[in-house]
Amino acid sequence: MTTAETRSLAASIRRRQADGVMPVISEIKVRSPKEGDLLRRRAPEDLAAAMVTTPIAGLSVVTDLIHFGGDTDIIRTIRPLVGVPILRKDFTRSVGDLDETVDCGADAILLTVCLLDDEPLARLHAAAHERGLETLVEVHDDKEIARVVDLGLRPDVLGVNNRNIQLGETDDGDVTLTERLVPSLPPGSVLLSESAITGPDDARRARAAGADAVLVGTSILRAPDPAEAIRALVAVGWEPDRPA
Repeated sequence: MTTAETRSLAASIRRRQADGVMPVISEIKVRSPKEGDLLRRRAPEDLAAAMVTTPIAGLSVVTDLIHFGGDTDIIRTIRPLVGVPILRKDFTRSVGDLDETVDCGADAILLTVCLLDDEPLARLHAAAHERGLETLVEVHDDKEIARVVDLGLRPDVLGVNNRNIQLGETDDGDVTLTERLVPSLPPGSVLLSESAITGPDDARRARAAGADAVLVGTSILRAPDPAEAIRALVAVGWEPDRPA
């Protein structure tokens, strides 16, 4: 049975930790400005079905059309097929975007700090929670962390994007940014390292730095067998008594 608890991304991350596996949010992305076509004639629903044969903590779907070729119909198609929480990744800018996110069946929404001024960021964060959506609030530098703290936001998941979304994530950023920023992040947050996770070694580095989970798209989608790529990531492991 699917419940609000099983559809909580933050709770799913904690459950994977308790199970002793590295929490991984795998991603379905049609294309990227840096890597081009990522589906390679594969149907999103087939990819989703393969991904949930592994113990992922959640499934991210990039729905931006202009830069990444996505659409909310991808979420509508895969929602009946998967029981894990679904994160909608897009350039959220309005309450209408939140309503669309609820309507398509997603459980969590991305709020990118660098793309929003303080007032709309705080308003959208509150409005998302009013609609039962969890928030992934994404930062890329110390100034953005300070804004989250100063606004008193309490995101369900706080993410560090290792690449620069304002450059279409075409830069050469890597998990080094997570290692640098984690000490500045608010204590008690569920911390997610996003982008530029190329394999188990990067996942280990993110875990050692203090991240609670990793979000991985491109390296999984480019792998000959996406499910095997995910299994290699979750096999990095998580000590059940590791402080959360």
